[in-house]
Amino acid sequence: MKARFAAVLAVCVLFAAGSVAAVPCSAQPVAALQEKCIVAAEATEQDIAALFDTWNQALRSGDPEKVADLYAERSILLPTLSNTPRLTRAEKVDYFRHFLEHRPSGEIVMRQISIGADIAVDTGLYTFHYATTGESVRARYSFTYGWDGDGWRIVSHHSSVMPEK
Repeated sequence: MKARFAAVLAVCVLFAAGSVAAVPCSAQPVAALQEKCIVAAEATEQDIAALFDTWNQALRSGDPEKVADLYAERSILLPTLSNTPRLTRAEKVDYFRHFLEHRPSGEIVMRQISIGADIAVDTGLYTFHYATTGESVRARYSFTYGWDGDGWRIVSHHSSVMPEK
């Protein structure tokens, strides 16, 4: 039974005074895991890769609110075309409002996915194709996803233009 809890993706929920707080299961003793964890379906590399597809579909929708919905409340966006880190939802919406004017579509060039107890990382190279200009921009990326008990949310997203042409 202990091995099962070590092998699955989970978030522990602490119930105290009527409130619920999510705590990474990796920070909980095994006894707590057995009694108080909400266990997520075991994620595969394909599951994590599909999160990019969802993000890319949100970009294609042209709706910055839809894109921002994919980020955790406490998250950071280090965007491709701005020097300003985006920490709040409003800052992310503002960035995507301008970015989406180009009608971008992302294409993965190469990736490496790592999956942990309640976190997953998708890192690699992608190319953005802009429908309005016909231009393409090659960039490096890292998406870090955290399991929030309901689903995967982006907790950190870094994207930077490739330095060499």
